[in-house]
Amino acid sequence: MSDDDNVPKLWKVNRTIHELVKDRGFEVSNEEISMDLATFRDKFVSQSGTLDRSQLHFSSTRAVGPMESIFVYFSDEKSVGVKTMRKMLSILEEKQITHGIIVFPGNMTPSARKVITAMAATYRLEEFSETDLLVNITRHVLVPTHDLLTPEQKRTLLQKYRLKETQLPRIQMGDPVARYYGLRRGQVVKITRPSETAGRYASYRICF
Repeated sequence: MSDDDNVPKLWKVNRTIHELVKDRGFEVSNEEISMDLATFRDKFVSQSGTLDRSQLHFSSTRAVGPMESIFVYFSDEKSVGVKTMRKMLSILEEKQITHGIIVFPGNMTPSARKVITAMAATYRLEEFSETDLLVNITRHVLVPTHDLLTPEQKRTLLQKYRLKETQLPRIQMGDPVARYYGLRRGQVVKITRPSETAGRYASYRICF
């Protein structure tokens, strides 16, 4: 695929990752999300027609609540290895950010995934292929609304229905929607669906 063919794809990926970050409660401008393809080309594509993915890197801070930052790193390597992960970690260390997302055009090697596990005590690292982000699955009409409960809301829910965590239906960490929202083990989401009789009804799932 030529650089010119890649531009529309990366425009869609860039929009989705900004939507993802915003949906997680971080500050993202509407201009970044609503940017059209022509503006994207003007901003990121050189006169020679090439796009340097490093120009797409960005960081954001949480809009409300405890101070937290997230950094999104666009890799230009089709097969992400340990070297790329080290490069990303050095940027996180320099920026003093402990939460990072790497976006890549191809795949990730088993060794690179081991870095994510090995660094889990210090850094929260997530990975998405560009294919994962071509379409925002949460905007699909068939995907119900997901809302992450706060720890207090979770306690209230369990007390109200006299439930133990193990009694809640589950959602896997690898579920596409769970990955989109960055759900972690033990977190609970409220899932709201339309109902012909009740208008809307809610169910709850715990991430495991």
